[in-house]
Amino acid sequence: MKQLFLILFSCILLTVNAQDWNIPKVGDGGWEVEQEFTLNKKRRNILLISEASAYTVALVGLNQLWYADYPKSSFHFINDNEEWLQMDKMGHMSASYYTGVAGIKAYEWAGFSRKNAIWYGGMTGSIFLTVIEVLDGTSEQWGASSGDLIANTTGSLLAIGQALKWNEQRIQLKYSYSPSNISAKNPEQLGSNHLERVLKDYNGQTYWLTLNLKSLLQIENSDFPSWLSLALGYGADEMVNPYHEEGNAERYRQFLMSFDVDLNKIKTKNKTLNSVLHTFGFLKFPTPAIQYTNGNIFFHPIYY
Repeated sequence: MKQLFLILFSCILLTVNAQDWNIPKVGDGGWEVEQEFTLNKKRRNILLISEASAYTVALVGLNQLWYADYPKSSFHFINDNEEWLQMDKMGHMSASYYTGVAGIKAYEWAGFSRKNAIWYGGMTGSIFLTVIEVLDGTSEQWGASSGDLIANTTGSLLAIGQALKWNEQRIQLKYSYSPSNISAKNPEQLGSNHLERVLKDYNGQTYWLTLNLKSLLQIENSDFPSWLSLALGYGADEMVNPYHEEGNAERYRQFLMSFDVDLNKIKTKNKTLNSVLHTFGFLKFPTPAIQYTNGNIFFHPIYY
Protein backbone atom coordinates (compact mmCIF):
# COMPACT_ATOMS: atom_id res chain seq x y z
CA MET A 1 0.00 0.00 0.00
CA LYS A 2 2.86 2.40 0.78
CA GLN A 3 4.43 1.80 -2.60
CA LEU A 4 1.09 2.40 -4.34
CA PHE A 5 0.64 5.83 -2.77
CA LEU A 6 4.27 6.75 -3.46
CA ILE A 7 3.89 5.75 -7.11
CA LEU A 8 0.79 7.95 -7.38
CA PHE A 9 2.72 10.81 -5.74
CA SER A 10 5.58 10.34 -8.22
CA CYS A 11 3.15 10.52 -11.11
CA ILE A 12 1.85 13.87 -9.86
CA LEU A 13 5.39 15.26 -9.73
CA LEU A 14 6.18 13.93 -13.18
CA THR A 15 3.09 15.44 -14.76
CA VAL A 16 3.46 18.97 -13.36
CA ASN A 17 3.99 20.62 -16.75
CA ALA A 18 6.17 17.63 -17.69
CA GLN A 19 6.04 18.65 -21.33
CA ASP A 20 8.14 21.73 -20.55
CA TRP A 21 11.15 20.65 -18.46
CA ASN A 22 13.21 23.70 -19.43
CA ILE A 23 16.28 22.85 -17.36
CA PRO A 24 19.62 24.47 -18.32
CA LYS A 25 22.63 22.23 -18.97
CA VAL A 26 26.35 22.98 -19.31
CA GLY A 27 27.67 21.00 -22.26
CA ASP A 28 28.08 17.24 -22.41
CA GLY A 29 30.42 17.14 -19.44
CA GLY A 30 27.73 18.01 -16.92
CA TRP A 31 27.77 20.95 -14.56
CA GLU A 32 31.16 22.68 -14.59
CA VAL A 33 30.14 25.55 -12.32
CA GLU A 34 27.14 26.36 -10.18
CA GLN A 35 24.54 27.44 -12.72
CA GLU A 36 22.85 30.77 -12.05
CA PHE A 37 19.12 30.19 -11.71
CA THR A 38 16.20 32.53 -11.76
CA LEU A 39 13.44 31.24 -9.53
CA ASN A 40 10.15 31.11 -11.40
CA LYS A 41 7.64 32.06 -8.72
CA LYS A 42 4.63 30.86 -10.69
CA ARG A 43 6.17 27.44 -11.26
CA ARG A 44 7.40 27.31 -7.66
CA ASN A 45 3.88 27.96 -6.40
CA ILE A 46 2.41 25.34 -8.75
CA LEU A 47 4.97 22.81 -7.55
CA LEU A 48 4.65 23.51 -3.83
CA ILE A 49 0.84 23.62 -3.91
CA SER A 50 0.71 20.40 -5.96
CA GLU A 51 3.20 18.74 -3.63
CA ALA A 52 1.37 19.80 -0.46
CA SER A 53 -1.98 18.73 -1.93
CA ALA A 54 -0.57 15.37 -2.96
CA TYR A 55 0.93 14.82 0.49
CA THR A 56 -2.35 15.72 2.19
CA VAL A 57 -4.61 13.65 -0.07
CA ALA A 58 -2.28 10.66 -0.01
CA LEU A 59 -1.78 10.64 3.75
CA VAL A 60 -5.45 11.27 4.60
CA GLY A 61 -6.51 8.65 2.07
CA LEU A 62 -3.96 6.15 3.33
CA ASN A 63 -5.00 6.75 6.92
CA GLN A 64 -8.67 6.22 6.11
CA LEU A 65 -8.21 3.21 3.84
CA TRP A 66 -5.49 1.45 5.80
CA TYR A 67 -5.01 2.58 9.41
CA ALA A 68 -8.43 3.81 10.58
CA ASP A 69 -9.81 0.31 11.19
CA TYR A 70 -6.92 -0.73 13.46
CA PRO A 71 -6.26 0.27 17.08
CA LYS A 72 -3.63 2.91 17.85
CA SER A 73 -0.63 2.49 20.14
CA SER A 74 2.37 4.44 21.38
CA PHE A 75 5.13 4.84 18.81
CA HIS A 76 7.24 1.69 18.48
CA PHE A 77 9.60 -0.11 16.10
CA ILE A 78 9.42 -3.66 14.79
CA ASN A 79 12.09 -5.78 13.11
CA ASP A 80 10.65 -6.99 9.80
CA ASN A 81 13.95 -7.24 7.95
CA GLU A 82 13.66 -11.02 7.44
CA GLU A 83 10.17 -10.86 5.93
CA TRP A 84 9.66 -11.52 2.21
CA LEU A 85 13.42 -12.13 1.79
CA GLN A 86 13.90 -8.32 1.65
CA MET A 87 11.79 -7.94 -1.49
CA ASP A 88 9.65 -5.34 0.30
CA LYS A 89 12.81 -3.34 1.05
CA MET A 90 13.72 -3.36 -2.64
CA GLY A 91 10.27 -1.96 -3.35
CA HIS A 92 10.79 0.84 -0.83
CA MET A 93 14.20 1.68 -2.28
CA SER A 94 12.93 1.76 -5.87
CA ALA A 95 9.86 3.85 -5.06
CA SER A 96 11.94 6.36 -3.08
CA TYR A 97 14.55 6.50 -5.86
CA TYR A 98 12.07 7.30 -8.62
CA THR A 99 10.20 9.82 -6.52
CA GLY A 100 13.56 11.50 -5.92
CA VAL A 101 14.34 11.55 -9.65
CA ALA A 102 10.94 13.08 -10.37
CA GLY A 103 11.36 15.54 -7.49
CA ILE A 104 14.73 16.76 -8.76
CA LYS A 105 13.27 17.46 -12.20
CA ALA A 106 10.28 19.22 -10.69
CA TYR A 107 12.38 21.52 -8.49
CA GLU A 108 14.74 22.33 -11.37
CA TRP A 109 11.73 23.11 -13.55
CA ALA A 110 10.54 25.54 -10.88
CA GLY A 111 13.89 27.36 -11.04
CA PHE A 112 15.50 26.31 -7.77
CA SER A 113 19.29 26.36 -7.73
CA ARG A 114 20.92 23.12 -8.81
CA LYS A 115 21.97 21.96 -5.33
CA ASN A 116 18.69 22.96 -3.71
CA ALA A 117 16.71 21.20 -6.46
CA ILE A 118 18.78 18.03 -6.05
CA TRP A 119 18.55 17.90 -2.26
CA TYR A 120 14.95 19.11 -1.86
CA GLY A 121 13.64 17.08 -4.76
CA GLY A 122 15.82 14.06 -4.14
CA MET A 123 14.61 13.66 -0.55
CA THR A 124 10.94 13.86 -1.51
CA GLY A 125 10.40 10.10 -1.41
CA SER A 126 12.21 9.60 1.90
CA ILE A 127 10.27 12.40 3.57
CA PHE A 128 6.93 11.09 2.37
CA LEU A 129 7.68 7.50 3.38
CA THR A 130 9.07 8.59 6.75
CA VAL A 131 5.69 10.15 7.54
CA ILE A 132 4.07 6.84 6.63
CA GLU A 133 6.51 5.04 8.94
CA VAL A 134 5.22 7.29 11.74
CA LEU A 135 1.69 6.10 10.94
CA ASP A 136 2.98 2.53 11.06
CA GLY A 137 4.75 3.19 14.33
CA THR A 138 1.61 4.45 16.05
CA SER A 139 -0.52 1.52 14.87
CA GLU A 140 -0.85 -1.48 17.17
CA GLN A 141 -1.10 -3.77 14.15
CA TRP A 142 2.30 -2.76 12.75
CA GLY A 143 5.30 -0.67 13.79
CA ALA A 144 7.93 1.55 12.27
CA SER A 145 10.67 -0.37 10.48
CA SER A 146 14.33 0.60 10.59
CA GLY A 147 14.84 -1.50 7.45
CA ASP A 148 12.21 0.51 5.60
CA LEU A 149 13.82 3.78 6.67
CA ILE A 150 17.25 2.61 5.50
CA ALA A 151 15.82 1.45 2.16
CA ASN A 152 13.98 4.75 1.66
CA THR A 153 17.10 6.78 2.40
CA THR A 154 19.26 4.60 0.16
CA GLY A 155 16.92 5.14 -2.78
CA SER A 156 16.95 8.90 -2.29
CA LEU A 157 20.74 9.04 -1.92
CA LEU A 158 21.20 7.03 -5.13
CA ALA A 159 19.25 9.70 -7.02
CA ILE A 160 20.93 12.60 -5.22
CA GLY A 161 24.50 11.28 -5.51
CA GLN A 162 24.31 10.74 -9.25
CA ALA A 163 22.66 14.11 -9.86
CA LEU A 164 25.44 15.84 -7.91
CA LYS A 165 28.27 13.95 -9.62
CA TRP A 166 27.03 13.46 -13.19
CA ASN A 167 23.79 15.46 -13.49
CA GLU A 168 22.19 12.29 -14.84
CA GLN A 169 21.16 8.85 -13.64
CA ARG A 170 23.70 6.43 -15.07
CA ILE A 171 22.71 3.75 -12.56
CA GLN A 172 18.98 3.15 -12.23
CA LEU A 173 16.65 0.94 -10.24
CA LYS A 174 14.01 -0.80 -12.34
CA TYR A 175 11.06 -3.12 -11.88
CA SER A 176 9.54 -6.06 -13.73
CA TYR A 177 6.70 -8.45 -12.98
CA SER A 178 5.53 -11.83 -14.21
CA PRO A 179 2.39 -13.49 -12.74
CA SER A 180 3.07 -16.24 -10.21
CA ASN A 181 0.80 -19.02 -8.99
CA ILE A 182 1.71 -18.41 -5.35
CA SER A 183 -0.68 -15.50 -4.86
CA ALA A 184 -3.69 -17.86 -5.05
CA LYS A 185 -2.54 -19.43 -1.76
CA ASN A 186 -2.75 -16.10 0.10
CA PRO A 187 -4.81 -13.58 -1.90
CA GLU A 188 -5.28 -11.29 1.12
CA GLN A 189 -1.58 -10.47 1.35
CA LEU A 190 -0.48 -11.22 -2.21
CA GLY A 191 -3.45 -9.81 -4.13
CA SER A 192 -6.79 -11.11 -5.33
CA ASN A 193 -6.58 -9.68 -8.85
CA HIS A 194 -3.86 -8.90 -11.37
CA LEU A 195 -3.49 -5.21 -10.47
CA GLU A 196 -3.13 -5.99 -6.76
CA ARG A 197 -0.60 -8.74 -7.49
CA VAL A 198 1.58 -6.38 -9.52
CA LEU A 199 2.03 -4.35 -6.31
CA LYS A 200 1.79 -7.03 -3.62
CA ASP A 201 2.93 -10.41 -4.96
CA TYR A 202 6.67 -10.39 -4.28
CA ASN A 203 6.99 -13.83 -5.91
CA GLY A 204 6.37 -12.33 -9.34
CA GLN A 205 8.45 -9.17 -8.92
CA THR A 206 12.06 -8.59 -9.90
CA TYR A 207 14.06 -5.51 -8.99
CA TRP A 208 16.97 -4.51 -11.20
CA LEU A 209 20.09 -2.41 -10.91
CA THR A 210 20.82 -1.20 -14.43
CA LEU A 211 24.12 0.34 -15.50
CA ASN A 212 24.28 2.46 -18.64
CA LEU A 213 27.39 1.13 -20.34
CA LYS A 214 28.27 4.09 -22.57
CA SER A 215 27.89 6.66 -19.79
CA LEU A 216 29.64 4.70 -17.07
CA LEU A 217 32.53 3.47 -19.23
CA GLN A 218 32.82 6.82 -21.03
CA ILE A 219 32.78 5.11 -24.43
CA GLU A 220 33.61 7.66 -27.12
CA ASN A 221 32.52 5.54 -30.11
CA SER A 222 29.45 7.28 -31.54
CA ASP A 223 28.17 3.99 -32.95
CA PHE A 224 27.93 2.38 -29.52
CA PRO A 225 24.25 2.50 -28.45
CA SER A 226 23.70 5.07 -25.72
CA TRP A 227 20.58 3.21 -24.56
CA LEU A 228 22.27 -0.14 -23.80
CA SER A 229 22.48 -1.08 -20.12
CA LEU A 230 23.67 -4.08 -18.16
CA ALA A 231 20.98 -5.24 -15.72
CA LEU A 232 21.51 -7.15 -12.46
CA GLY A 233 18.29 -8.51 -11.00
CA TYR A 234 17.06 -9.80 -7.66
CA GLY A 235 13.89 -11.74 -6.94
CA ALA A 236 12.46 -14.42 -4.66
CA ASP A 237 9.86 -17.17 -4.93
CA GLU A 238 7.72 -19.66 -2.96
CA MET A 239 6.73 -17.04 -0.38
CA VAL A 240 3.14 -17.54 0.75
CA ASN A 241 3.46 -15.24 3.77
CA PRO A 242 6.22 -13.13 5.33
CA TYR A 243 7.49 -15.96 7.48
CA HIS A 244 8.72 -19.52 7.03
CA GLU A 245 5.69 -21.28 8.45
CA GLU A 246 2.02 -21.66 7.42
CA GLY A 247 2.27 -22.97 3.90
CA ASN A 248 5.62 -21.66 2.72
CA ALA A 249 7.61 -24.15 0.71
CA GLU A 250 11.38 -23.76 0.57
CA ARG A 251 11.71 -20.06 -0.09
CA TYR A 252 14.59 -19.12 -2.34
CA ARG A 253 16.32 -16.10 -3.84
CA GLN A 254 16.89 -15.46 -7.53
CA PHE A 255 19.86 -13.60 -9.00
CA LEU A 256 19.76 -12.55 -12.65
CA MET A 257 21.91 -10.89 -15.28
CA SER A 258 20.44 -9.40 -18.41
CA PHE A 259 20.51 -6.36 -20.68
CA ASP A 260 18.14 -3.42 -20.66
CA VAL A 261 17.05 -0.47 -22.77
CA ASP A 262 17.49 2.94 -21.14
CA LEU A 263 14.40 4.71 -22.48
CA ASN A 264 15.68 8.06 -21.17
CA LYS A 265 18.46 7.91 -23.78
CA ILE A 266 16.05 7.48 -26.69
CA LYS A 267 15.18 10.83 -28.27
CA THR A 268 12.63 11.32 -31.01
CA LYS A 269 11.29 14.42 -32.74
CA ASN A 270 7.93 13.91 -31.03
CA LYS A 271 7.86 15.48 -27.55
CA THR A 272 4.78 13.51 -26.55
CA LEU A 273 6.43 10.23 -27.49
CA ASN A 274 9.55 11.24 -25.57
CA SER A 275 7.44 11.94 -22.47
CA VAL A 276 5.74 8.54 -22.76
CA LEU A 277 9.07 6.73 -23.13
CA HIS A 278 10.62 8.54 -20.18
CA THR A 279 7.53 8.02 -18.00
CA PHE A 280 7.82 4.23 -18.41
CA GLY A 281 11.60 4.25 -18.01
CA PHE A 282 11.29 2.60 -14.58
CA LEU A 283 10.20 -0.68 -16.21
CA LYS A 284 12.81 -3.26 -17.17
CA PHE A 285 12.75 -4.03 -20.91
CA PRO A 286 12.12 -7.74 -21.72
CA THR A 287 15.40 -9.34 -22.89
CA PRO A 288 17.20 -12.69 -22.51
CA ALA A 289 18.50 -13.38 -18.98
CA ILE A 290 20.70 -15.77 -17.03
CA GLN A 291 19.34 -16.83 -13.63
CA TYR A 292 21.25 -18.26 -10.68
CA THR A 293 19.20 -20.02 -8.00
CA ASN A 294 20.34 -22.46 -5.29
CA GLY A 295 23.48 -23.43 -7.18
CA ASN A 296 21.65 -23.91 -10.50
CA ILE A 297 21.93 -21.75 -13.61
CA PHE A 298 18.99 -21.23 -15.99
CA PHE A 299 18.72 -19.38 -19.30
CA HIS A 300 15.57 -17.47 -20.23
CA PRO A 301 15.17 -16.49 -23.93
CA ILE A 302 12.98 -13.62 -22.71
CA TYR A 303 12.65 -12.60 -19.08
CA TYR A 304 10.37 -10.03 -17.59
